[in-house]
Amino acid sequence: MFDQITERFDTVLRNLRGLGKITDKNIQETAREIRRVLLEADVNFQVTRDFVKRVQDRSSGTKVLKSVKPGEQFIKIIHDELVTLFGKEPVPLEFAKKGQTIILMAGLQGSGKTATCVKLANRLNDQGKSVLLVAADVYRPAAIKQLQVLAEEIAVPVFEMGQDDPVKICTAAIEEAALSKIDCVILDTAGRLHVDGEMMVEIQQIAEAVKPTETLFVADGMTGQDAVHSAQAFNEALEITGTILTKLDGDARGGAAISITTVIKKPVKFIGISEKTDGLEVFDPQRMADRILGLGDVVTLVEKAQKVVAESEAAKMQEKLLENRFTLEDFNTQLKQLQKMGNLNQIMGMIPGVPRKMMQGMDLDDRQLSWTKAMINSMTPQERNNPQLINGQRRRRIAAGSGRSVQEVNQLLKQFTEMQKMMKNFGKMKSRGIRVGPFI
Repeated sequence: MFDQITERFDTVLRNLRGLGKITDKNIQETAREIRRVLLEADVNFQVTRDFVKRVQDRSSGTKVLKSVKPGEQFIKIIHDELVTLFGKEPVPLEFAKKGQTIILMAGLQGSGKTATCVKLANRLNDQGKSVLLVAADVYRPAAIKQLQVLAEEIAVPVFEMGQDDPVKICTAAIEEAALSKIDCVILDTAGRLHVDGEMMVEIQQIAEAVKPTETLFVADGMTGQDAVHSAQAFNEALEITGTILTKLDGDARGGAAISITTVIKKPVKFIGISEKTDGLEVFDPQRMADRILGLGDVVTLVEKAQKVVAESEAAKMQEKLLENRFTLEDFNTQLKQLQKMGNLNQIMGMIPGVPRKMMQGMDLDDRQLSWTKAMINSMTPQERNNPQLINGQRRRRIAAGSGRSVQEVNQLLKQFTEMQKMMKNFGKMKSRGIRVGPFI
């Protein structure tokens, strides 16, 4: 997430940490570099200018200059200003005090709005809310079918009336939800261009008819300032209550995430971090600032780990570590858990202190995990528990069974040997009462 801007900030922060003192000169130099980083990330010019000025103003003063660790304090100033830029605190969804909570989803064509509707429905479902998805996009070919297929994965019903008038569809859906005592109604409206006057009038009519509790604008996080300009246009037409940034698992430069709250004065409420139905996260300014500055995001990492690793499983793994019994079977289990947590690059980016250059040198291709699992699954239980049994003949059999090469099998066994050594050290740390992470 935000690889480009994080990498550039990594260089800035590394230079700051080496400062013995902060002077007007290095404040100016750092300010110029921050300005360059933000503009290259497609952050709004006014937002960039104001941000840099605030950092400069806070950095120029007796308190900072006399700091014991001035470089670290400078970094904290940058971090705090980023948090402020993002809105300081997460802004939760508003729920209706009486009757159904109605969420109107608006967005441009291709922003990922329909998939986001399903992700939001899945999130609400997990919170114990009953949800009805409404197919109000009657223009895009197969839009209704797409919503139905995705909704089936999470067992959430879809209300549809074919190619009927979208205003009628939405009002009828809300009546149905009231009769069925459904908690939340999510309206998947048609994607439109803000320059399309007729379509904008239609969504205004929907909003007027249903009086939504929340009107969320779904913006493609990869489009930078285009997303911000579109959000402005929709906000003028609809008075949106918040935004959802999608596709942040791609090569997003970060401009939209950094600019949008300041420009339209409305919070980012969620971010899309994967194509999976659970790939929607609450937008937390503190955590986002941590990620962008390469400071990790331990809270989110632990939350993800807790979802896929049962406490009993974690206890068993700890016991094996202490007894130095970490096997290829255990390795395979760990790989499966990692895959459940999401994109590997994102997971690594949440670990504090992992250098960007080290991550660049690592093979974090999710396909590699699948290939590794295939090789381990091609082994017999005896081979997984005792890799020393795997001679040349067995290696050729494992390679053939997994569709990989003998060289790859050799590489896996070499990596596992190194992993065993690392796990042995972690086991020693555990025995001394040192916590080393959710998996180990």
